[in-house]
Amino acid sequence: MRVLVAGASGVIGSRLVPLLTAVGHDVVALSRGPRRTAVLEASGARVVVADALDRDHLVAAVRQSAPDAVVNLLTAIPADVNPRRLARDFALTNRLRTEGTCNLMEAARAAGVRRIVAQGLSYGYQPGPGLANEDAPLWHDATPRQFVPVLAALESLEEQTVAAGGMILRFGHLYGPGSAYAADGAFTRQVRAGKVPLVGGGHAVFSFTHADDAATAIVAALDRDAAGVLNVVDDDPAPLHSWLPVFAAGLGAPAPKGAPAVLARLAVGGWGVAFMNELRGADNARARLALNWRPRYASWREALPATDTAAAEAA
Repeated sequence: MRVLVAGASGVIGSRLVPLLTAVGHDVVALSRGPRRTAVLEASGARVVVADALDRDHLVAAVRQSAPDAVVNLLTAIPADVNPRRLARDFALTNRLRTEGTCNLMEAARAAGVRRIVAQGLSYGYQPGPGLANEDAPLWHDATPRQFVPVLAALESLEEQTVAAGGMILRFGHLYGPGSAYAADGAFTRQVRAGKVPLVGGGHAVFSFTHADDAATAIVAALDRDAAGVLNVVDDDPAPLHSWLPVFAAGLGAPAPKGAPAVLARLAVGGWGVAFMNELRGADNARARLALNWRPRYASWREALPATDTAAAEAA
């Protein structure tokens, strides 16, 4: 199968492209510029340069590539996100998830593509007890202001993809090479510096997804003619107050201290407080059944404290 990967040089894409080629797919990597061309070609992909926000150029590029399937991983998330300015930092990613997805869906239709897989997000569920399955409502009640445009863009991406007969894989907090949790990642640097407290008790429940597990789920989804939404996360959701001390200890960093939500709001804003104290974890039962998929890293405990070591061993 010829698979066009949009966003091929990102955290997931960099693990997906070599996996697709290894299992026998013909990979076309869509890139906004030539900077990553050599790396992508070394992974076995043919590179096509096109901006997803340039409709005419994108339609022409996809039609010329003649893919059988399209994988939409379009993002432009800064390496260091300021929670007080989340809407600003995600502005381009929001455009890619709305305008870019619209252009990509049009290009896919023009090229006769019928199989589409797109990257979603599993921690946009309305806070509540227990783990959220795919029927749970998204966060529309008392949504933190900075998260409103991010969630709206994600909903647009999902609606467009499902309308085109595609599948959305809602990934959890991504870790692995190139992520915020990598040895050189922004979150890791903050933890090493002792700058990540347990806000309001740290009750946010995190469902993690290793980039390699995201890649295997996409490969599994490409083998199935199915549409809809699936949570692709590990088997061990955990509150922040459980996993953050373990992560810090693995880095040799100071143990995280507690911080009242009222005071923390001044530093990280409403979204920062919600991110650390309100997120709801996700249930992966449907993905396991529908895709016959199992995470290689069933728990964040297996690889999160030593992300890059695990990735190097897997490469």
